[in-house]
Amino acid sequence: MSQLESIQTPVKEELKQFADIFETALSHENPLLGMALEHLKKRTGKRMRPVLVLLCARLTGRVNDAVLNAAAALELLHTASLVHDDVVDESDTRRGQLSVNALSGNKVAVLVGDYLLSVALQLAAKTQNTEVVGVVAQLGQTLADGELLQLANTKKQELSEASYYEVIRKKTASLFSACAQVGAILAGGSGEEVERMRRFGQLVGMCFQLRDDIFDFDDKADTGKPAGNDMKEGKLTLPVIHALNKAADDGMTALAMKVRRGEATAQEIDSLVAFTREQEGIAYAEWAMDEFRYMAAGLIPEDADQAVVEALRHYVDYVAQRNK
Repeated sequence: MSQLESIQTPVKEELKQFADIFETALSHENPLLGMALEHLKKRTGKRMRPVLVLLCARLTGRVNDAVLNAAAALELLHTASLVHDDVVDESDTRRGQLSVNALSGNKVAVLVGDYLLSVALQLAAKTQNTEVVGVVAQLGQTLADGELLQLANTKKQELSEASYYEVIRKKTASLFSACAQVGAILAGGSGEEVERMRRFGQLVGMCFQLRDDIFDFDDKADTGKPAGNDMKEGKLTLPVIHALNKAADDGMTALAMKVRRGEATAQEIDSLVAFTREQEGIAYAEWAMDEFRYMAAGLIPEDADQAVVEALRHYVDYVAQRNK
């Protein structure tokens, strides 16, 4: 059994129910909308976030219809944010597949994202839990805030780890946090259990984004993106931020500012990637990722359903060890 299968096994049947709800949500008779939604259906991924909702529900109670609707709502909100992000970043691909904006243009992509957001809120309302509706609504705000914060950082001269962590907490960790929190809420978990799962999800999300950012310096990673792609989009992540602060190299710092302004050539980006490797920026990011990984693992209770406990342990390890 693969690590991914071991993660999904305790909620295998529930995942099928989730898939039915999600499939229905990505269907529409409007030809233009329907075409875009069918395109998005091809990007199924590993369902890491819905699995987290279901596992946290199983850990603290049971999976019910409300949990399934919430899992679909959060995955739709995540999908909507990706569609909008691709417009903002002017990205033509997403995980090796054409983005909606590349397929149908920016106008259609923005409207598709808006549609997905509205369906997400409808599914959240089906849970009939005002706390969950509040979490989902707040998540939409936080994701947008994170994207705007990242855009604002491209105008700054400082290279701050604190600013980097604030962006990934809002853009990535907030979604994992909401998934774990909502699963526990709807399964009937205690206030202490809900908070524990919220914190667990946040730490897993930080770990997840750090792994993604490390990939950007690895030509061999199976991500569908070449090394240095984040820099091509003007993004400076933890590995390069650490390398620049460690070396205090004025020339490389000036080059980093060119990257942020979108003025760096491919050759200059390659130079900054090589510099980051030389200054052990990747090793530092791996150390930081492992810190989040160990803290997350420490929040998994040992006295719960052992199949679910083991699945969550595998979940944390998979997030940190995946190669795509």
